[in-house]
Amino acid sequence: MTDPRDFAAQEAALLDERRFDDWLAMFAEDGHYWVPLLGAAQADPFSHNSLAYEDRLLLQLRVERLKNPRAHSQHPASHSQHVLQPSRIEREEGDEAWLRTPFLYVEARGEGQILLSGTTRHHLVRTPEGWRIREKRVDLLNAPRALPAIQLFI
Repeated sequence: MTDPRDFAAQEAALLDERRFDDWLAMFAEDGHYWVPLLGAAQADPFSHNSLAYEDRLLLQLRVERLKNPRAHSQHPASHSQHVLQPSRIEREEGDEAWLRTPFLYVEARGEGQILLSGTTRHHLVRTPEGWRIREKRVDLLNAPRALPAIQLFI
């Protein structure tokens, strides 16, 4: 995959197919997954609380929990569906690219279902293996409202 605009769709497909190990491999060693509590208004993950700010180690722990057959929160298993608008390159410099992708996200478990919307921003770095995520930022629409428990990855 040479065009970074294809990245978000490939990532979403892996998540929707529950291929969490393959998804985790898309992160650079210094990669982070960030869901700001204040949405797009939040400048960084350090000056205010976040819904999630996880490095690769924490992401690996979440993936292992999701795969564990004894994980109570996954009986029945959660499933997701990402509906994406086309990604737009906001900036590209050398071996780095910044993508912006508006989305709808549905997560279902048993009889329950949640719907979230927002914009994902990927900061990608090109490696010999292809594009990798340095940071995935998920700005939820109306982020500060009370949210249900999100089991998977937006």
